[in-house]
Amino acid sequence: MPRMPPLAPDELEAAVRRSLESVIDPEIRKPITELDMLESVQVSGDRVQVVVRLTIVGCPASDRIERDVRQAAETVAGEGLVDVALTVMTPEQRTALTERLRGAKAGRTNPFGPGTLTRVIAVTSGKGGVGKSTLTANLAVALAARGLSVGLIDADVHGFSIPALLGLVDDDGLAARPTQVNDMILPPVAHGVKVISIGMFVEPAEPGARASSTAVAWRGPMLHRTLNQFLTDVYFGDLDVLLVDLPPGTGDIAISLGQLLPNAEVLVVTTPQPAAADVAERSGVVARQTGQRIIGVVENMAGLPGPDGTVLDLFGSGGGEEVARRLSAGQSESVPLVASVPLSIALRQGGDDGIPVVAGAPDDPAARAIELVAEVIASRPRQLSGRRLDVSVR
Repeated sequence: MPRMPPLAPDELEAAVRRSLESVIDPEIRKPITELDMLESVQVSGDRVQVVVRLTIVGCPASDRIERDVRQAAETVAGEGLVDVALTVMTPEQRTALTERLRGAKAGRTNPFGPGTLTRVIAVTSGKGGVGKSTLTANLAVALAARGLSVGLIDADVHGFSIPALLGLVDDDGLAARPTQVNDMILPPVAHGVKVISIGMFVEPAEPGARASSTAVAWRGPMLHRTLNQFLTDVYFGDLDVLLVDLPPGTGDIAISLGQLLPNAEVLVVTTPQPAAADVAERSGVVARQTGQRIIGVVENMAGLPGPDGTVLDLFGSGGGEEVARRLSAGQSESVPLVASVPLSIALRQGGDDGIPVVAGAPDDPAARAIELVAEVIASRPRQLSGRRLDVSVR
């Protein structure tokens, strides 16, 4: 094959700039060229220097950005012929960036209120220990794997566990820290899901202790303020689905969610045990009282499959169907039992290792059941009846 003639300096610069349009900021998930992060491209002889502006000093994504910029530019300039320099945005540039990202909704507003096209799904349970957070984390990963843009808010402030379930903690239990640009918080990303949790802000209670063991002892007003800040200050971008992992029960957070996200849809998690089913029904009733819509019930820990094909019902049976039946009573639209998720060693191990079972062992029966829930959500059209749409007639 004949060798292509070298490009003129101005042509090479233009070609490098075009190649850098493919470099995506790993936190904001937009091309660096759209974020005004590309400061300059200079050609000198056969070498190219690219200067990139990071959003903040000590940006945790700096190494990845530098690597991606060099690789993209070398596809045009040639291997080993690109120098990458990193600098930092000025305060004015950071302000312009946050305004550009927030667009017409500039300022600290909740982008998921009435009129949003993002599907907001709150995952709730009547009691703790039913695997609600594990289900939520896996469901988020399964939806992201379908190509959807997914955000996840860990609203279980007292019992936060989402960072660990998604592998966002180190060996000392310290969760990945969000990046803050002015008053805008960029959430860490795991398995394609943008995640925020109070666990990302706590410090070890004492020297040598694990950060994940730190207790958050807050009362109602602080809980409401935290959830509101997650909705207003965290930049999720354009999401297809926002999942909210609620704490068990019918307390302050559940009531705040009804106030802040009145259009949320609710997925109720229970176990087959009748006692758990009784309490799970209450969480659905409270969600309905705050104006939210119940889209289904998921029965977790539905049985332990044996090697001979038999199923051992350690926690009884029928609880999920019973909750769905009770929540359907007197309603114009029935509440379905979406899936029954069996007991699974792989599901438990994935949670301990920070690798959700839908990603680490997709053929496991529990993974297949959770994929069924994801399929139902992904294929269900947005329900716009009763919503205020931000349109005007001229």
